[in-house]
Amino acid sequence: MRGKWWRAMRAIALLAFMMLAAPAQAGAPLRVVSMNLCTDQLAMLLAGPDQLISVSFLARDPLVSSMAEEAAGWPVNYGQAEEIYLLQPDLVITGFWSAPLTQRLLNRLGIRVERLPIARNLEEMRSNIRQMGAWLGRPDEAAALLARFEADLELLRAEDPEPLQRPRAAIYAANGYMSGMNSLSDSLIRLAGLNNIAAELGLQHSQVLDLERLVLARPDLVITDQKYAGWSRAEALMEHRAVQLAGQESAVRDQYWTCGTPHIIQAVAELAAAKRRLVTARQLAQAGK
Repeated sequence: MRGKWWRAMRAIALLAFMMLAAPAQAGAPLRVVSMNLCTDQLAMLLAGPDQLISVSFLARDPLVSSMAEEAAGWPVNYGQAEEIYLLQPDLVITGFWSAPLTQRLLNRLGIRVERLPIARNLEEMRSNIRQMGAWLGRPDEAAALLARFEADLELLRAEDPEPLQRPRAAIYAANGYMSGMNSLSDSLIRLAGLNNIAAELGLQHSQVLDLERLVLARPDLVITDQKYAGWSRAEALMEHRAVQLAGQESAVRDQYWTCGTPHIIQAVAELAAAKRRLVTARQLAQAGK
C-alpha cells in the first residue's frame, strides 16, 4: 500500500513539474528550417542541438557562405514549398525577398514564417542577431555572440596605427557596380579605418560607375569581387588593366562580406591590413622626400 502511495505521489510531482516547465519551452521552436543564406548562418551560430533541421543550398557554397564547411552537417533545401512543408517545421526563417511564393504558401498552410531584413550596417546586424536569438528562444546565446564580436572589433581598433589617417577605398564589382554609402560593404570599409569614395561621388546606393570615373577618382584601395570559375563579360571588367592600376593596394570582397554576421570581422581585418600597408608606404614616401 505504501509503495503504491509513493509511486502515485511521484507521478503527481512529475506531472506538476512538467506543467510548470511547459511555458518556458513553449516559445522555443523545435524544428527550424532556414531558406536564406544569411538566416542560415545566424541560425547555425545560435540554434540549439537538433533545433535547426535544414538550411538553404547556398549555405554550402564557399564563394558566398562563411560557414560552408559547417553547413555540411545539415540537410539543404531549395526554397520549395513542398519540400519544406514535408519537413514539418514549426518555424521557417528567411529573408524578405527569398522565394516570396513559398513564403505565402507556407503561411496559408499554417506554418510560421519569420523574415529577417538585410543588414546594411553594424546596428542592423546587431538587431538581427538579437531577433534571431529571440525567435529561436536563445537570447543568452545571441548576447554572448555579440559580446565576442564586440571584443574582436575592439582588438582591431586598437591595432590601427593611424586612426586619423583614412585612405580612400572603392568597390568595383561585376558590371562596374560600386557599393554606395547605404550598404554593409560601406560599413566594413569605415570600420577598417578607410573612407568609401562613394561618399565623394554622392552614391547613396549601389549603382554602375563608369570605369573612367573610377580612374579619375584615384582611390588608394580598389576592392573587386571574388570570381566564380569560368569566364563572364560582367566579371571581365574587374580584370581590366585600368582597374588593376587604379589603386596602390587591392583587395577582394569574398564570402565574409556577404551577410551581416560576426564573420564580417574577417573582412574588416583584411581591409585593416591593407590600410596599414598604405599608411606605411605613405610614411616611407614622406620620409624619403
